Amino acid sequence: MDIQYADTMLSEFPELATRTLHVESIHPETDGSDAIARFHAVAASRLSASSEGEFPEIQAWRRAFARMGLKPTQYRCASEALLRRFRKEGDLPRLHPLIDLCNAVSLAYAVPIAVFDAATIGGGLEVRPATGAEIYETFSGEIENPEPGEIIFADRSGRAHARRWTNRQSGYSAVHSKTIAAFIVAEALHPTAAQDLANLMAELKAALLQSWPACKVAAA
Repeated sequence: MDIQYADTMLSEFPELATRTLHVESIHPETDGSDAIARFHAVAASRLSASSEGEFPEIQAWRRAFARMGLKPTQYRCASEALLRRFRKEGDLPRLHPLIDLCNAVSLAYAVPIAVFDAATIGGGLEVRPATGAEIYETFSGEIENPEPGEIIFADRSGRAHARRWTNRQSGYSAVHSKTIAAFIVAEALHPTAAQDLANLMAELKAALLQSWPACKVAAA
């Protein structure tokens, strides 16, 4: 499993930093509540000092969305959407232990983290402008076609696994109870992104091994 970026993405967003993990031998019968609570506490502490819109990580994504021609307060990166919900409700719904853990890490670092069922991705991913012919499946099962030029996560079969870059993942490749292998992607654009992502991945890997001692975790 790998990820690559179109040349236009690298030239337009030279500040982009990306880290990935491939995780095998996961299952839903585990309890990661201690790690999740720890990451939630970090997020709560940050939010007690300022709103998510003031975080440098979120401000960088807002600038990127504006460069893509999107209204940053209409289309938000995934980490900002999670932080807003967490600030208002004090918690996040539990979906799957792996998703819950990655969401908690995303909150703590204010960085979008995409989690894909590796079995559904055909030949790796490319972050690129859409042609408009790609197929995107919503979580409710509806089929959409991304707008031409819209930034998507696409596999080699022409399926879009995320729309508007870090705004919305596809239900088709979402982790579920039968998932045994996952591909995790963390991306950031703020000035300290490279070091922050290194720290994020080290903490996430440790939490994964705590929740799934028999799992295999490798940089993809």
